[in-house]
Amino acid sequence: MRPIACLCMATYPEANTPKIALNAVAFVKHIDAALHAVAINVDIPDVSNALSRYLLDLPYKIQQAEATSRKLGKDLLEAIAQEAMRAGVTLTTQELAAPPALMGDTVAEQCRYFDIGLVGWALENQTARMTAEAVVFGSGRPTLIFPDSTKVGVLDHVVIAWDGSRVAARAVADAQPFLERASRVTVVTVTDEKPLPGHGIGERLALGFRTRGLVAEAVSIQAGDSPIGTALQEHALRLGGRLLVMGGYGHSRVRDFVLGGATEGILRDLRLPVLLAH
Repeated sequence: MRPIACLCMATYPEANTPKIALNAVAFVKHIDAALHAVAINVDIPDVSNALSRYLLDLPYKIQQAEATSRKLGKDLLEAIAQEAMRAGVTLTTQELAAPPALMGDTVAEQCRYFDIGLVGWALENQTARMTAEAVVFGSGRPTLIFPDSTKVGVLDHVVIAWDGSRVAARAVADAQPFLERASRVTVVTVTDEKPLPGHGIGERLALGFRTRGLVAEAVSIQAGDSPIGTALQEHALRLGGRLLVMGGYGHSRVRDFVLGGATEGILRDLRLPVLLAH
């Protein structure tokens, strides 16, 4: 059965750039998947009164914001359509509208109907971060977070952040389509961040990959004074890694996410594509 990836793009208050199309289409082509692209436009409730109408012209400002959001959504979907046609990727598209407070919930709900969620990331774009958090912790699906403006290339070297935990095992299972196509797999274990369930856990996982015919090795590193998310990404890049696979730690209190250290570091400063599973 052919997998389908869901790319959700929020358009308010900050939107992804149209450059997101290149990487999103390349990712689904790499794993021989189809793509469903969704533009989440804003639907702002009108809570104005007579005074705000007179002093601020609030209804007009709401109309402007919603019109801008819809235009950005159409531009993003058009960019995706053009790139998918060029690459020969099967594409379906959709436009939805949601109030600002429910955009994250809407994104997460959409991704539940597909095999993997895709989220474009940009520095200082809080909307992109909100979208990533919502999909990771609310969709029940693996989430591939990637730079939306930097071409990332072929994901032929997969680096796995391994601590022997349930969420790390879930991430490895969810990364199967990428592992099957990898020319090299590196299992990285950070030894000075928290207690581990035993010695040689990275080599044990790498041995399992080699038994399945993959080229795999295990390495141990120390984060030292660096944040764990930074240490993992920097080491992956030094190894020539093109995709980092890891478990996403965190939970939601109402709508505020409480993140684990590694997950927080990834979402604050993404340096390469990361597949997160929760």
